[in-house]
This record gives sequence, structure tokens and C-alpha cells, in this order.
Amino acid sequence: MYPLVRELAADGIPVAVTCRVLKIARQPYYRWLAQAVSERELGQAYLSNALFDAHRDDREFGYWLLGDEARDAGHLACDRTMWRLCRDGRRWSIFGKKRGTKGGKKPGPPAHDDLVRRDLTAQAPNWLWLTDITEHPTSEGKVYLCAIKDVYSNRIVGLLHQRPHEVAAGRGRVRERRRQTGR
Repeated sequence: MYPLVRELAADGIPVAVTCRVLKIARQPYYRWLAQAVSERELGQAYLSNALFDAHRDDREFGYWLLGDEARDAGHLACDRTMWRLCRDGRRWSIFGKKRGTKGGKKPGPPAHDDLVRRDLTAQAPNWLWLTDITEHPTSEGKVYLCAIKDVYSNRIVGLLHQRPHEVAAGRGRVRERRRQTGR
């Protein structure tokens, strides 16, 4: 708005009339007019323009290589400043991370049928169990953690912490315990 007020004032229209028509106060306009562009803002504008030019030339460059191109053009700034200007200008490599979905993957179909039809209530202990299996990468390989929860008592009735080759044996133990409890 303020550049418009300045242009109209140069054409001879009074600032007071323009501000009244645009419904803006005069004091902030005069404050804006008195402020000069700081040396820092000017330097960052030139740097952002150099990053834009480098990105336009090669969209495969991420902020790291764009920063190198700007340094070669004579601009001095730290990597964090280069990153911030690239982020604000939405200048990232075309080979960057997938956006929108988690890891670029869509969920697949359910692994098993819904045998309880979303009715998560139990009339007696050991009537309905819920399970969850998580995979944890470690320096020695993957470790699997399986928790089994009884819905009636709201307690964890089984917890398995195993390596991949032990998972099959753990499933057999769970089936055996279910047979022993009569369910």
C-alpha cells in the first residue's frame, strides 16, 4: 500500500487524501518512508538473488551447492543463512524428500480380517486380546517387540522381545498359552 501512496504523492495527490481513501493511517506511512533499507537487508537481498539465479540454472542443486555457487559469485554468508534463504524462497533440490505422505508410502490393505467387528469389549478375562508388534533397528540388527493386552483386565498379559528368527517361536508360545486358558 505504501508504495502506491508514494506514487500518488509524486503525481500531486496529497498524502492525507490518499490515506483517508485507502483507510490507512498517515503516521506509519511516514515512518515507512523515513526508514532506509539496512545494509544487512540489502546484502541478503543480493544473496537471495544470487541463490535464485543458481537455482534457476540447475534445479538439482540443494542449498549446499547453491551456497557454493553464491560464494563463487562473491557473496559471503554462513551455511545457516544460505539454508534459511533457500527455505524461505522455496528453493530445494528436485531430488529432495517426498512431500505429503509419510516416507512416500501409502498404507496397504489390512493384514487380517476384523474378527471382532470393532467391538472392543470383553465379558470375561482372556476373552479378547489386542496385540501390537513394533520393529526397532539396533546396531546388532532389528529387534521386535510384541505386546499382548487383555481387554477385560486392561493389563499386558504377554510381552515378547525377540530377534527375527525368534518371532515364529514366540507365536507358538502365545497359541499354547491360549489353549491352556481354554480360549
